Amino acid sequence: MPAIRMTGPLEPRSGWEASGCTIAKSLDLLSTKSAFLLLREAFYGATRFDDLSARAGVSEPVAAARLKELVERGLLERHEYREPGQRARPGYGLTRKGAELLPVLVALMQWGDRWATDDGGPVELRHRDCGSRVHVELRCDYDHEVDLDELDLAPHHARRPTSRRGGAANARRTR
Repeated sequence: MPAIRMTGPLEPRSGWEASGCTIAKSLDLLSTKSAFLLLREAFYGATRFDDLSARAGVSEPVAAARLKELVERGLLERHEYREPGQRARPGYGLTRKGAELLPVLVALMQWGDRWATDDGGPVELRHRDCGSRVHVELRCDYDHEVDLDELDLAPHHARRPTSRRGGAANARRTR
């Protein structure tokens, strides 16, 4: 069965613990299904509390609690809006930190389309410029597509390698 290979001080696997795991920390930030669904609706353009709550299919008290958490965790920002003749109401928008979760949600959607439905799911994402379907994939800094059995788990180094991706992508565009 394919698996990520442990390297360096992480090998053997029994010799270390996944303390400080950023997957666990990320799940702590998102915490609930309702948080994911509210973020989904924010990506789909909902900004008003009542729209977010209704479209995510959660009660107003649950939406209020989750939205407060998402704002406190820096994934959404809260702002006020006012319809003419109405009182001010809360509105919400994605922060950069929140917007960078898009590949995570698209990966969940892509997985669900393949494994959680019989018909490929109710919607799909398409690239506005060319109309082709959008998908998430793993790529290295040199723009190679990477499969599970090609991955090594290594200790994090403070200095990260320089990305070659921009150069490779630019080279493809100019050909």
